[in-house]
Amino acid sequence: MRLFLFKLLVILYLGILLTGCEAYRHLTAGDDTGTNECADWKDYESSESKEDDCVDWDAAKFRSQAKKSIDSGNYEKAIKIYEALEARYPFGPDSAQTQLDIAYAYYKNSDPESAIAAADRFIKMNPRNQNVDYAYYLKGLVNYNRDIGFVQRFLPSDASQRDPGNARNAYDIFSELVRKYPQSKYADDALKRMISLKNNLAMHEVHIARYYMKRKAYVAAANRAAYVVEKYQRTPAVPYALQIMQEAYTKLDMPELANNAASLYQLNFPNGPPVAEYENSTLSHKAWDFIGLEK
Repeated sequence: MRLFLFKLLVILYLGILLTGCEAYRHLTAGDDTGTNECADWKDYESSESKEDDCVDWDAAKFRSQAKKSIDSGNYEKAIKIYEALEARYPFGPDSAQTQLDIAYAYYKNSDPESAIAAADRFIKMNPRNQNVDYAYYLKGLVNYNRDIGFVQRFLPSDASQRDPGNARNAYDIFSELVRKYPQSKYADDALKRMISLKNNLAMHEVHIARYYMKRKAYVAAANRAAYVVEKYQRTPAVPYALQIMQEAYTKLDMPELANNAASLYQLNFPNGPPVAEYENSTLSHKAWDFIGLEK
């Protein structure tokens, strides 16, 4: 009888122990519907649902799965995998690269604020990292493309007519990249984008000057056009600025200044503007001007 009771107690003890172990496993690794860590991205309808169960993943597995998501265009899932990787291996040898990967995934997922925040975080935490130049380049790209939405991608409008705030930010960031890392493999592309940005910023000032002319604010128009000639030399906007200066000074009955502007124009652009203003404009831009909604 005593032996029977002893065996019964042993069986009950083992049962309680196994139950506790199972409960602990669920708390730490999640149940069969996916771990807590993986639940946000697990594709339960996919044949690869088991592959999405990241309980036993090492850092290399996280990276390969995140790259697979990037390659397939599932950037939101890639962000979650990278964030899980960073949470599980915060001090791994590739932790800095993970921060950059997250920033890139945010950029591709059309989340500019998060992309810039992630890039800034990388720069602050890894100022001497060999890839810090890419963090600057990525910040520049985010601002460079920031105002390009669905309509602009398929019916792009004149970039010089958009709010120049992000263009200025992009120019400043690319300029900082080129100044700090002149040997960077991204420096050449940054310089080309800076030229494009500078041209657009100059033409934006011309558009403002023309707006003042339409409102008969001739002093403001002349000053804005003079600013283009002074600050944006060797850009396609200069001849148009000189034309505005000549017209504005004529309206203001200031013939000497008007003649100076006309002389500069004839001296530097005897055959007219070297770059036609609408050379790169699109159908949507021409249609907008034809309708005349801004007049």
